[in-house]
Amino acid sequence: MTGPLTEILDGQREADLQRAARALLKEPLLTADGPYADEFRLVRRHAAALREWFERNVGWTLRTDADAARLRKTPGTLADVTHPAREAARTALPFNRRRYVLLCLALAALERGEAQVALGRLAEQVVLAAADPGLVAAGITFTLERRDERVDLAAVVRLLLRLGVLRRVAGDEEAYVSGSGDVLYDVRRRVLAGMPATLRGPSLVEAGDFEERLVEMTAQTALDSDELRFRAIRWKLTRLLLDDPVLYYDDLADDELAYLTRQRGFITARISELTGLVAEVRAEGIAMVDPLDDLTDVRMPEQGTHGHVTLLLAQHLARAARPVTAAELALRVRELAVEHGGFWSRSAREPGAEPALVEQALAKLEALGLAERTERGVVPRPALARYAVGEPVLKESGR
Repeated sequence: MTGPLTEILDGQREADLQRAARALLKEPLLTADGPYADEFRLVRRHAAALREWFERNVGWTLRTDADAARLRKTPGTLADVTHPAREAARTALPFNRRRYVLLCLALAALERGEAQVALGRLAEQVVLAAADPGLVAAGITFTLERRDERVDLAAVVRLLLRLGVLRRVAGDEEAYVSGSGDVLYDVRRRVLAGMPATLRGPSLVEAGDFEERLVEMTAQTALDSDELRFRAIRWKLTRLLLDDPVLYYDDLADDELAYLTRQRGFITARISELTGLVAEVRAEGIAMVDPLDDLTDVRMPEQGTHGHVTLLLAQHLARAARPVTAAELALRVRELAVEHGGFWSRSAREPGAEPALVEQALAKLEALGLAERTERGVVPRPALARYAVGEPVLKESGR
């Protein structure tokens, strides 16, 4: 028999399951004592249902234990560079090539190390690993002789602190950077073990080219039947809809577009059921819109000078409907500063600030799938049309 109480309990279970799934999509590595501790407990409670959904619909595996929950995600596309790792600091600057290398070397050193490690000791191990001839030949050097190298290592450590791989016991990274002190950490080995998300261990990959190595590390088993090929297509499409702001039909292969045309309703309904995202289907593609506006690392519109500049340039690009060069956009920013500069920060109004403002705006527009940089210039993509606001019309009072 069913009744009001049963309906309430079922509704609560669905809400908890959705909250847990959204937390994993936002932070694929959750820890028991991290900022999403409540969601971590929900993930453990609904681990079986979550594991079954992710394995069936996107081919991602979910591992849970008393310390952490790790959703091992494979992106729909391996070529997207618009969502980099960022500093766990107010500036949130993106990681550069050296920081990514240092992150990998630090993880390898921690895996071989003890339950506790000092930052100075970790740095020594990273320096030794960085002397590998292969890294030297690739142009990677790390000797700790310069302050910027210590800053990069500190940024890597802060990221590991935010992820829960390390727990600070004593000291401060700024003291290490300045050379006035050291830092001691606990190494949480279970969380550390969950960091890799590849289907194959990097040491088993023989390809030499970076792109080929990525493909080999994430490759599925041989797709020697129609069922496996259709499954691979379904996984890719669902990954793109979950991870990317917009899925454009023009970016799909013919077989992928044909499958999506047949199965669009089923795929989007499954995503909506688990996550609460709402499918917005247009002639050019599909976007899964988040009514709660928290399943994104890039927001638009956004407050502040950079958010305002980005919105104004988006309107300009949408109206242009043609490739626009960076120089033209810089000139447009200079014109906009005359009209809107009173609302901007002082540094943004200074002469010569235009190229940096344009670069930050374009990085956001690219990450959101609203624009694309080409040899001809910046090309607006179809979803940018929603920012094509018309000229304001002023009416007299009472008319």
